[in-house]
Amino acid sequence: MTAAMTAQVWIAILVGLAAVVDDLKRGHIANWISVAALAGGFGWQAGQFGWRGGLYALGGAAAGFGVFLIFYLLGGMGGGDIKLMAGFGALLGAGRLLEAALWTAGAGGVIALAVIAVRRLRHIPSSRQETIPYAPAIALGVWLSLIPKG
Repeated sequence: MTAAMTAQVWIAILVGLAAVVDDLKRGHIANWISVAALAGGFGWQAGQFGWRGGLYALGGAAAGFGVFLIFYLLGGMGGGDIKLMAGFGALLGAGRLLEAALWTAGAGGVIALAVIAVRRLRHIPSSRQETIPYAPAIALGVWLSLIPKG
């Protein structure tokens, strides 16, 4: 793993941890966390690839925003989740962001099933308005996408 790759991974780890703690503790993701992801992503991309890196970050941020926009519009996801994905998109770029989105969807499904199982085992009544914090799934999906392949 190169020093540059280590910086990208550390940005993802720190932003992901901040988002998870904030989402679990307060039920939403603060804007400063998404801004930190965007700034870190643009800074890392520009540092690695110059002005092309800035364009790469911009494309990734747009992909990150767009990938979960439909779920937000349908009421299944909060605005903080979408802004966080936009920030991670800037860090990862569009290609790796799509991989992270797939990992995120899988992690989100597993987490949702676990929450449902725990609630049923504890006989906790559920309502249709209950939400499950999604930052843990997003962070896990991003982290899994950064594992070197091969």
